[in-house]
Amino acid sequence: MKKLKIALAVLLTCSMSMAAFGCGGSGETVSYKEIDSMTREEVANLAAADDRLTGELENKTIKWLSDWDINPDSTGKSTPIELAIFQERYGGEVKWYQCTYAERYDQLANYINSDEGIDFFYAGNFDAFPKGAIRQMFVPCDDYIDFDSDLWKDVKDINDSIMWKGNHYMAVVEMTGDNCAVIYNRDTVQELGFDDPAEMYEDGEWTWDAFEEMLEAFVDVENSKFGLDGWWFESGLSATVGVPYVGLEDGELVNNLSDPNIERVQNFLYDLYNKDCIAIGVGDFGWSDKPEYIGEGKELFHPAGLWKFYGEADKVDAKTGNNTGWKGVFGENCMFVPMPQDPDADAYYIPANMNSYCFVSNGHNPEGVAKFLDCKRLTLLNDDIRAIADQQFRDDYQWTEEMIEMKNEMDTLAMEHPVIDFKNGVTTDLADMLDSSENGVRAAGKGTPWNESLAAIKDPVQTMIDEANNG
Repeated sequence: MKKLKIALAVLLTCSMSMAAFGCGGSGETVSYKEIDSMTREEVANLAAADDRLTGELENKTIKWLSDWDINPDSTGKSTPIELAIFQERYGGEVKWYQCTYAERYDQLANYINSDEGIDFFYAGNFDAFPKGAIRQMFVPCDDYIDFDSDLWKDVKDINDSIMWKGNHYMAVVEMTGDNCAVIYNRDTVQELGFDDPAEMYEDGEWTWDAFEEMLEAFVDVENSKFGLDGWWFESGLSATVGVPYVGLEDGELVNNLSDPNIERVQNFLYDLYNKDCIAIGVGDFGWSDKPEYIGEGKELFHPAGLWKFYGEADKVDAKTGNNTGWKGVFGENCMFVPMPQDPDADAYYIPANMNSYCFVSNGHNPEGVAKFLDCKRLTLLNDDIRAIADQQFRDDYQWTEEMIEMKNEMDTLAMEHPVIDFKNGVTTDLADMLDSSENGVRAAGKGTPWNESLAAIKDPVQTMIDEANNG
């Protein structure tokens, strides 16, 4: 598969914003940042000159249901470059239907039944597919997207690998490495006497072994020195073995719970628990994540999605006067690296994210969605447009060049060896069972040996997978 350097600005900020239209919003119109007129004109000219964008649109509006907006929002994000292209090249508009994360599917079902004409839905949360196809909430996009075209051929293999019953129910624009990174503060690492994890990654030394050694050296619960925090570290570490808990092979879901690689990573988590390296539930830490402890030097590693940095670096709270931006939370000298490499894996696997979308049943404008996704692909492929997008990301979120380079490294890893786990995309019951801290994939990190969990969940999981495979 060809390497693809990712344009950072194409990433979408998954945070809720207020908008003029929405399911439950106030109706108040809020003014957000827009790209300047010169940049918009430059982008329009570049897009017009690129013959990979074809055709016109009769219906200019596409309807988007989500808990976050594609348009400019309160994170400090200005008009995404792909949206500017869609607006300038096709006269397009993305109309946002706002809802909460928990109510997404209930609202989607209501809109489908009422023929509101919601056109597309985000699939990058890994819970939309294949259950949305099984329940006929989504429809194939094959009639609207040509995966053999110059715009899509770079991601054809990925899209073909996740077909369901012979059709593409998701349009994967790109694989990114921002699903779960290890966030840390360089001052804390330096005081500990270890090399910077970013340098260790560059030297090929950022592995499970180094990760564990640093945690053991730092943790001192009695003196409020905590190790590993966050809600994503179990799945993040699991992905590094290269085997998903629930995979998809030849159009069929596969149960990998008995795979020896899964057993190995679960034993690693159990070992970290027994050494007090896992913070949640230890001592006075409690059962809530505390990302601010990174900035305060009380915590060593905070694995989380890079959306934690998709906002303003400095944002002063009007009431408290505190900096609630990412620098205020993680500290001025914070950085991130990929999840550590499994030393026994055959490649450097990391938890990948899919920038992907589903076409909704009874949508009124699938042609418009396809054109918008074409614009997203062009932003990745056109070098001049990509440079503008990268600069926009710097301007909006104040990332350093080193952070951008690390993000690009992680995207390359995700594109070369994508690990896509469908454990959250089959049924709610299956997702709840595997996400459980009692006998699911989190249990070893809470003190339950993996062999006990496997005995409890293997057969029920297989039954649910068989039901899904049979429709």
